[in-house]
Parts: sequence; structure tokens; C-alpha cells
Amino acid sequence: MNELFTMTAMDLARAIRDKRLGVEELTRAYMERIDKFDRGEGLNTVAELNSNAIAQARKMDSIKTGRNGAMFGLPVLIKDNIDVSGLHTTAGSLALMDNIAKNDAPIVANLHRNGALVLGKTNMTEFANYTGSNMPAGYSSHGGQVKNAYDRTKSPGGSSSGSAVAMSAGFCSAAVGTDTSFSIVGCVTENGVTGLKPAHGALSSRGIIPIAKTLDSAGPITHNLTDALLVYSCMKDDALQPVEPVSPENLHLAVNIFNRDQVSKAQLSRYEALLSVLKCDHVQVTEVIQAYTEKQCDIMRCEFQHDLEEYLSHSKAQRRTLEEIVGYYEKNPEQMMKYGNAYLRGALDGAPGKLDDIAYIEALSERKRLRTQIIESIRGYNACLMTGPTNIMHFIGLPSLALWLCMADDGTPRGMILYGADERRLISAALTIEQYCMPITMPKL
Repeated sequence: MNELFTMTAMDLARAIRDKRLGVEELTRAYMERIDKFDRGEGLNTVAELNSNAIAQARKMDSIKTGRNGAMFGLPVLIKDNIDVSGLHTTAGSLALMDNIAKNDAPIVANLHRNGALVLGKTNMTEFANYTGSNMPAGYSSHGGQVKNAYDRTKSPGGSSSGSAVAMSAGFCSAAVGTDTSFSIVGCVTENGVTGLKPAHGALSSRGIIPIAKTLDSAGPITHNLTDALLVYSCMKDDALQPVEPVSPENLHLAVNIFNRDQVSKAQLSRYEALLSVLKCDHVQVTEVIQAYTEKQCDIMRCEFQHDLEEYLSHSKAQRRTLEEIVGYYEKNPEQMMKYGNAYLRGALDGAPGKLDDIAYIEALSERKRLRTQIIESIRGYNACLMTGPTNIMHFIGLPSLALWLCMADDGTPRGMILYGADERRLISAALTIEQYCMPITMPKL
């Protein structure tokens, strides 16, 4: 049975299609594993299970025709800021515990259309880490603390931590997260899995509790990049056209060295080892500098109230305004204010919610300028490897992805983040680079 939890989504889909594996069998296996390793003092990745999952799986097994969906029968977990009809959408906050989704978010509807089975919702950092400035990754008032499957003393990473840890622990065939600034790609590097943040606007943002709609994107979290492309394609309105790896001799990789001095020597040596073998196979490597920008904070601060209240206006939540939510936190400090509410309060007091703030308008202008500049500067490269902290790819809406790189000496996985001017060229390059990565072992639960 354990081999099920290491199989790729592509292999699982093939086994279901060939009737070597039942949908109910696979669904029960995941639910039993979640019950054993996630509950109580476990990893705490799952916020809510779909009570109809077994019945839905059994019905799928009985279908004689129409089993050709690309993800037919694959159980997936969805981050708890994304609407799934009949399940709660809380963004990890007790302030939204009454918010039961009326409809699937379009990306979830597309997953269903392609045969996926929603197993449940995953815990996350509260309001996608836009609550209190000292809040640990993976903590929420609703879900508590998500734990790293490899080492429970280490961070589970990013606001999509429940999805990433669940994937690494073998609780689902694929998971879905959201990313404003590293909530997928930064998160998966801590968990030995793969994540994709598509180019901004490539996926619908409707039915998702936002931070800032001009920065946010949903995306897949999976075992490997091929699985991520499968899920991404099934999240889209129109299927992704096939992407092939680029040959190494035609791969030109930029390496962004900005803030490289803030990265450990051990991680830099891992990058150097990878680049060395790539160069041996005639990959061209060029260093570039693309900086971090504080302007992203102004966009988040100003868009948050506007975009959150737009979402809530179509919801079943009792609290429909940021003012009501902040009031709930401050009236229930012991339950809601363990790590404060600095970001929530800052968005309420420091932004008009009408998108006419001077700092916001200046940030938009700077983003437009930088987007033109950065895209022009990396147009000649297939992909860019981030070696030091920068948010430039998120600020200007470029696609990014994270691959596992190797296992560290302490038994935890390490990863890398790539971004690019063109999504298809980035994916093509990453499919090639992935072949040079060292194997990752599953955590010992």
C-alpha cells in the first residue's frame, strides 16, 4: 500500500484509467493515512475533509464511460482560501468560520470537469500571512500550527504550508495553493515537492479570498513538474498545450545574484554544484542583478480591503467588511490576537479601500516601469535562477516555479526557485533542469 503514496499523479491516473486501481481504494488510503498521521499530535495539514468523498469515489468507480478526464479519480486537497461548494472557506480565520461556499471557484470547477475528486481543504497561514507581523508560517486561529513533515522543529514554509506538507507526507495525489509572494514557490522548497505560480492572470482568481488581486495566483503543488503541469492544465479554462524540455545546449540560464550574501554557504554550494553540471552539458549561465522592491507592500495594503470586501459581498459570511473582521479580532484578543493583527489593522487604517491612495498609484507606475525593464533584460534567457531573496518576479507578475534540488545533511529537502519572462520557455527550461536534481526521500512519519 505504501507505494501509492510515492506514485506520481500521472502514474495514479494511468492506474485508475487501466482499472488497476480503484478510486475508492485510493481515496480510502489517503483518508486512513490522514487519520493516522495528521490528526491529534500529527502534522495538522487538513482543515476539513469532504464527507462525501467516499461516496463520490464509489460512484466514479461505477462509471463505464466518461473516464477520460486527465485527472479522473485523483483525490486533491485545496487550500482553505479557495471556494469548494459545500465546504468552509475561512482563510484560516475564526472570523470567517460561517463562510460555507455556495459554488466552486472556477479553478475548482475546472478540476472537477477534468475528473478530480476534492478530498478536502488544507490549513494555511491566516489570511495568507496577512494578519499579524509576527505570525509563524502555517499558523492560524482556525487550524492551529501546521508542522513540517521532515522535522517538526522547522518551519513548514509559506502560507500554503498545509497543501505543501500534505503533498510531501503523501496525503493526496496533488494539492492546490495560492501565492502572492512565495506562498507556493517558497513554501515547497521546505517540503521536497514542486510548485508552480503561473503568470499573473493565467488562472481565474474568482472564488478565492485575496490579499491583492493584481499579485495573487493559485497554482498546483505536486511531486514533480510533470504532475504540476497536469494539474495546472486541468485548472485552466483551456488545456495547456504540451511543453517539451529544451536541449541543454540551447538552454541559457540567468542567475540572479541579488542578496546572495544573505543565503547560507551550504545552499550556495548546492547552487554551484547544479550550475557546474549544467555547464558541463553546455548550458550557458549568465549572472544578473534584479532587486527587491518595497513597493509591493503598498499594493497589498491598498488592495486588501477592496478585494477582500468584494469577495465577501458574494459570500455567506456574516462579517462582510474588514472593519467587522478587525473588530472581531480585537473583541476576542486571547483567541484571535496571539500574534497581533498589524497587517489587518494597517490595511483598515492606512488605506482608503478605493484604490486612489497616492502610494498605491506610484507603486502601480513603478510596477509598469519595472515590468518593461525586467522582461527586456531577461528576454534572451530561458529562465532565471533566484539565489538570494528578491520579490521582483511576484511584483511584476512573472511566472515562477520551485523544484526540489537535493537532500541536506540534516535530512531535510532543499529546493530552488526559477522565474522567467515567458511561461512556456520557463517550463521547458525547468523540465530540463529537473533532470539534474538529486533524488528526494519522503519524510519518515
